[in-house]
Amino acid sequence: MEKNLFEKITANDLLKFNSKQLIEFFENQKKYTEKILNSHNEFIQKHNLILEERDSLKKHNKELLDKIVEVEGQLVLLRRRIFREKSERIVKDKNTSEPSDNIKKNSSKKRAKEIKRLPSERYPEAEIIEEHVEFKELPICNCCGSQMRDSGMTEDSEFLTTEPKDYYIIKQKRHKYRCTKCHGDIKTAPTPKKIIPSSVYSDEMIVDVAMTKYCDLIPIERYSSIAGREGFVDLPPNSLIGTTHKLAEYVELAYNKVKEEILSSNVLHADETPHRMLEGDEKKSWYLWGFSNKQSSYFEIRNTRSGDVASEILGKSKCEYLVSDIYSGYVKSTTEVNKKRENKNIPLIKNIYCNAHSRRKFMEAEKFPESKFFIEQYHEIYRLESDGKKDPQLLQKNRNQMKALFEDMKIIGKKLLQGVSAQSTLAIAINYFLKNYEGLTRFIENIELPIDNNHQERQLRSPVIGRKTWYGTHSKQGAKTASIMFTLVESCKLNGINPREYFSMLVKDIHAGKNVFTPKEFNNIDSG
Repeated sequence: MEKNLFEKITANDLLKFNSKQLIEFFENQKKYTEKILNSHNEFIQKHNLILEERDSLKKHNKELLDKIVEVEGQLVLLRRRIFREKSERIVKDKNTSEPSDNIKKNSSKKRAKEIKRLPSERYPEAEIIEEHVEFKELPICNCCGSQMRDSGMTEDSEFLTTEPKDYYIIKQKRHKYRCTKCHGDIKTAPTPKKIIPSSVYSDEMIVDVAMTKYCDLIPIERYSSIAGREGFVDLPPNSLIGTTHKLAEYVELAYNKVKEEILSSNVLHADETPHRMLEGDEKKSWYLWGFSNKQSSYFEIRNTRSGDVASEILGKSKCEYLVSDIYSGYVKSTTEVNKKRENKNIPLIKNIYCNAHSRRKFMEAEKFPESKFFIEQYHEIYRLESDGKKDPQLLQKNRNQMKALFEDMKIIGKKLLQGVSAQSTLAIAINYFLKNYEGLTRFIENIELPIDNNHQERQLRSPVIGRKTWYGTHSKQGAKTASIMFTLVESCKLNGINPREYFSMLVKDIHAGKNVFTPKEFNNIDSG
């Protein structure tokens, strides 16, 4: 290896060198310097590779840690969904102050009084049948041995009972009339109008089958089995299913009127849920779309989850507020519709996001101690909302108090984000809250706006239970029938109406040529 020649030579030595010696000397020194530089470069390159590898390992390690946090969060969510109580109410600590003994005693007395009420007091409209219980033979007096007589006094008790469903056949005889003078003509009494002319099923039975499925959520195959146990064997399920389609067609005008009520709403709720198309179409994954206001509930089953469905509804509606979750389809639809409204100088639609979804995110992150703050804040927000429901002035006052609670959550959330993994359930919950803050807090401005979208989620409950019971629909016609029937049944529930009574009166009025009416209009028609 070349040596550093400057180590053994002095300036005087260099002065004694001739030109040839100097050139040789500096050539050798140059080779040495290049060798040293190359050696240093190799060392630096190796060191850089080590640093890059270390950085890569650090990055990979962080990714693994984030993945662990994410998987642990998913495990917590899975355990929560399987083992937790279905209610989202907060379970208070044992140290939390309990209601006073007097309140407990009063509520216990109230419950006891409720339990002791006689059936006739609980159900004043129920028919009462008196049953007299007597001795088969007159009893003998234990004191004197004489035969006793009925005093006319009774000791009364009450109990509820029921009888099995009764199936029977009506043999309809339409009378024929003849002319007794010329004997040239015979006329037969007209056939009463029916949902399905010449059907072997009466209107009452068709309505009963439909309500059993779409109101009571009992599959029609089970309806047939129940009838068999009551002695009416071999009712064909396929034939009964066909009657529900005919009933849906018969009352479709009422369904269309409910849609008009929805389109005229100022505040509109929206949500969607998967729906299986078992056969009858190449695409199996369809969706049940629900739109509602306080008195009307409207459903459509479509073969897409695209926001185009919401755009179609919103484009025809007068709504100014859309209450939903943060699904991008609703954002897309409001953006599209607002562009058209802006050109026509029509009020734009504002998105109201569901605080129940946001609260649920924090409850799913409950393994993080920091989540307790957000859960308690939401607990207080919902308490203020609940307390103000009966008094509009108090509600507005309470909602004004909520502003500070939301602001605190926003400030704390931003600080906490800097110290938690982006993949953790806590970070996901905070990001959900912060990114949608404006839509989550917009309800504070107007007491007519809801705090969450639970109203619409309740409307979807029966269709979802039904979906789990009969798995889906077997045809496009079945999807249309389900849309119509659930629309009218759920609208009845919103208005506190017995769906069976509504359908019975609706069918009778259609037979009589009267105008169809929606569940919202039912009470006025009934009282009129």
